[in-house]
Order: sequence, then structure tokens, then C-alpha cells
Amino acid sequence: MSLSLYKKKRSFTKTPEPTGGKALKNELLFVVQKHDASRLHYDFRLEMEGVLKSWAVPKGPSLNPEDKRLAMMVEDHPFDYRTFEGTIPEGNYGAGTVIVWDEGTYTPLEDTGDKKENEKTLLKQLKAGSVKIVMHGKKLKGEFALVKTNYQGENSWLLIKHNDKYASEKDVTLKDKSVISKKTISQVEKTSNKIWAGNRAKTTEKKSAKQVNNKSAKQVNNAKTKPAVKKRGVTVTKK
Repeated sequence: MSLSLYKKKRSFTKTPEPTGGKALKNELLFVVQKHDASRLHYDFRLEMEGVLKSWAVPKGPSLNPEDKRLAMMVEDHPFDYRTFEGTIPEGNYGAGTVIVWDEGTYTPLEDTGDKKENEKTLLKQLKAGSVKIVMHGKKLKGEFALVKTNYQGENSWLLIKHNDKYASEKDVTLKDKSVISKKTISQVEKTSNKIWAGNRAKTTEKKSAKQVNNKSAKQVNNAKTKPAVKKRGVTVTKK
């Protein structure tokens, strides 16, 4: 599957987001990323054929079978995106803070035990507009379905929990910490001085207004205290 649209929307000299990655051999992986962009939403991503098929879920997943959560299908994302957590800088597509809200493995409802055969089944279901899966995550477990709908255009789907032993009326989004860093969106945004992309990091050198003001005040004070000297009859201040 192509990542051309994903790459077209991004400038990789400015954003730390990954460009590719090689899938694992034995299991299909999923990730759900909480993304505080122009609007807070959850990115629901399923590995298929080496990329992550992706849906933006505005209200986030639900464990209640009565809830039918809107899921807007977006461009495929690279496999390495499953571990992306940190900050996309302002001025870039999707600018904002991202955490890995949940992750794990998944299979089609009728698991063959073979990854390639499972992928074939899932791709057929995707094309037919009805994907039925079993999730083995830390927060999301059991059976779910993605069903295509015309509710908000051709890219709109519904994410629905099946009525199984993991179904619940409890709001699972209240579990708001990353399964990787154990931080909330706001904690990552306020305390992190790095942008993480998979296992690599780029320093953003985030400075608070207080730090900047303190630095400026220190520079002013240093300038005031530097001694003046005479040079050819002209008084100058040492720099």
C-alpha cells in the first residue's frame, strides 16, 4: 500500500514523524494514539500489508456496544508510526501532542493462526466495508467492528464494540495516560524537552516564558555591571 499521500502532507526536515518501517513477521499490530491537534481525537490504526490503515475517532473508542463512534478514514501511515509519541511542531500538518494511548496485537474474528491469511481476510473485509476484529490491547480487548457508512461522506466509518465479556458502560477514555511514557497529553506537552519518533529523539529545547525572562534579565544585569574603559579618549563598555 502506498504512503505517497502521507509523505505529500509532511515535510520531514521539520517534523519528527517516521517515514517507513518494516513490519514484524508473526503478528498483526494495532495502535491507538491520542492526538491533541486542532481538535482532540484518537487515531485508530491497524497494520495491514506493512502499513497502518488509519481512522480518526473524534470521541475515542468505547467499550459500550450501544455507542457507535464515528471514525473518519485517513491516509495510510508507516509501520514505525505505531511508536510515535511526542510533539509535531507548529506549522506542520497535524501539529500538536501525541501519546500512545493503547497498543497491542489483533486478528480477524475468525483467526487462522497465519498472519498472511489473516491479512487477506482483513483486506477483503476492508474492501467490503465491514472489518471485524479481536483486539488484544492494554485498554481495548475483545471484539470490535469497523463498518463503512455514508453518514459524513465516503471516508466515514463507525467503530463499534461487540457485546462480549469485555463490554462495559465505563468510559475507557478516562484512562488517559500513555501506555509507553505513563504520561497524559498535558504532561507530555508541558514537561517534555524532546520530540520522540519511535526509538529516536530530537531536542526541541522548549523554554518556558519564565526561563526566557530570567535569561533576558540576566543579560541586562551583566551589561550593566561590565566596567567601562577608555580607548583613545572615548569611554566604551566591555562586551
